[in-house]
Amino acid sequence: MSFWNSRRFAGWSLVFAGILGVAWLARPARVPENVAYVSDEKGGITVIDLRTLDILKQIDLKGVEPRGISLTSDGRYLVTANKDTSDASVIDTRSFRTVRRIHIGTNPEFLKLHPSGKWLFTSHEPASAGAPPKEDAEKKGVWSPPSRIVALDVQNWSIARAFSGGTETEGIEFSRDGKILIVTNEAENTIAVYEVETGKLVREIDVTPYGLRPRGVKVSRNGNTYAVTLEASNKLLLFDQDFALIRSISTRAGPYGVAYDREGRRLLVAAAKAQMLQVYDADALQLMAEVPVGQRCWHFTFTPDDSKILLACGRSNDVHIIDAKTYRPIRVLKGLQMPWGIVTYPRAYGSLDLP
Repeated sequence: MSFWNSRRFAGWSLVFAGILGVAWLARPARVPENVAYVSDEKGGITVIDLRTLDILKQIDLKGVEPRGISLTSDGRYLVTANKDTSDASVIDTRSFRTVRRIHIGTNPEFLKLHPSGKWLFTSHEPASAGAPPKEDAEKKGVWSPPSRIVALDVQNWSIARAFSGGTETEGIEFSRDGKILIVTNEAENTIAVYEVETGKLVREIDVTPYGLRPRGVKVSRNGNTYAVTLEASNKLLLFDQDFALIRSISTRAGPYGVAYDREGRRLLVAAAKAQMLQVYDADALQLMAEVPVGQRCWHFTFTPDDSKILLACGRSNDVHIIDAKTYRPIRVLKGLQMPWGIVTYPRAYGSLDLP
């Protein structure tokens, strides 16, 4: 090759390399995978690497007090319901930057993605100060004002619809076909059933014959049953798809988070006051196992491969990791700041996410 041809070749090589470099720099960051996200009520978001079971990153959300937490179907956006600022934060998981703040109303708490992936439902509780209702108020049955249920459009993060709910709404769930919305009303001791499209209240179930303060609610994999926890009465209720009671059993103290496993064979309950994760046979509701955990573990999730269970424990400021088959403790991650909820990507079965 001649000198001039060599220089020409070298020049084109540099240009080509430069183009590749610019293309590489312009390539968007990827959505993190095999991670868990924890909402820290006194901090922000803790990101856990599910391969190493180490804390990967902690994101300071600057005093918003995030509680409810959810992901969009593609894992690109993480959304938190913020107690102190009465809004929701939309966080791009590729950069961990807050890209949108949406005003919801006083004291938003639970978040749940609709099965279609199009809407994210939350509620806010004007009647609640963020604490359990007082016992004398429960007995008198005096509650005002009611909560408001809000659906966010995940395409443009606008409020798609909003309608009145019960008093101090807690858990949110959907029928498997996405047509029905089920909400537990802690202060009213009711379970409310709504049409998703219209927000029309179609049914209300009084749980006082069985106990007080309904909190967690979860649909089974086949959609035939709904599990509901009664925190103040240490009860687990199982309803059929028409909301007729199938069975009521006693649990350890303070049940809240509840979830089926992917196969629908096990039903797990986080008994927060007892500091125990309980595992039941999903059909017979017979106790299969109990696992000691931390203080005030309200919510939990399986890992995407179903091999482990992670619990967010708010008063011990840690996350407990358990083998999902043997129920043996694997690890405790410390240094969190009042963890409230936990979800993963890819999405997994848990008290806040799938099904």
